[in-house]
Amino acid sequence: MFTLILIIHILACLLLVALVLMQTGKGGMGAAFGGGESFFGGQGAAPFLTKATTGLAVVFMLTSLSLTLVSGRKGPREASAVEKALQQEGRQRVPAAETPAPDAGAPAGR
Repeated sequence: MFTLILIIHILACLLLVALVLMQTGKGGMGAAFGGGESFFGGQGAAPFLTKATTGLAVVFMLTSLSLTLVSGRKGPREASAVEKALQQEGRQRVPAAETPAPDAGAPAGR
């Protein structure tokens, strides 16, 4: 399930990038590089490209949310590389709330 959603997500991402790059700009610097020409004829491809971009953006957002939900249900969290290294050294990670207070006699700022 995760792999299928990930493949759809990557395809939607690549197609979304391609569609955004195919759209003509509103002048400015894009017109200097041929942005004023139309590949699709008199009306141009603006309506089609706009609808396709909107559709792919919706697919991208839905697959992003789906990947988040599916990855959150994968069971117990695996230890990070830092936690594994600390465990190999025989030390445990100390949570931030349990860190010892700085020594009162030590000079501040050094």
